[in-house]
Amino acid sequence: MNRLFGNFVSGPGAVGLLILRIIAGAAMMQHGWGKIQSPFGWMGPGAPVPGFLQALAALSEFGGGLAWILGLLTPVASFGMLCTMAVAASIHVSKGDPWVGAGGPSYEPALGYLAVSLMLMLVGPGALSLDALLFGKRRETAERPAAQQVTAS
Repeated sequence: MNRLFGNFVSGPGAVGLLILRIIAGAAMMQHGWGKIQSPFGWMGPGAPVPGFLQALAALSEFGGGLAWILGLLTPVASFGMLCTMAVAASIHVSKGDPWVGAGGPSYEPALGYLAVSLMLMLVGPGALSLDALLFGKRRETAERPAAQQVTAS
């Protein structure tokens, strides 16, 4: 797990990351709610994506949104979300949808969530997260040089 988590951002940055995770996570859970109700067929008949990948997208949106809110396994959830949003954006682009749709489909939301996913993968969830609680202290102890561990005991 040490490779998944670097230093956890603290202070005002942690508060900003918490707010971003809650808002983006709640929005992604809402986007995924209808999909998780029919995970293998939410795109309807003739979908350009097989049912198995539709289920992964539904799980990534709903479960990934919950993971963002909690700050739990954030890099893993963000990677799944990044992949889902890359596919979603490419489908919208291939259909000829505009960047910003005036009341219609567009690929702006997919790229926005892709950017949030990438940011959370690179920066992490911050100190106000379950990841920091579960993996932060153990990582600090493991990374401390042996001499410091002996003197700290």
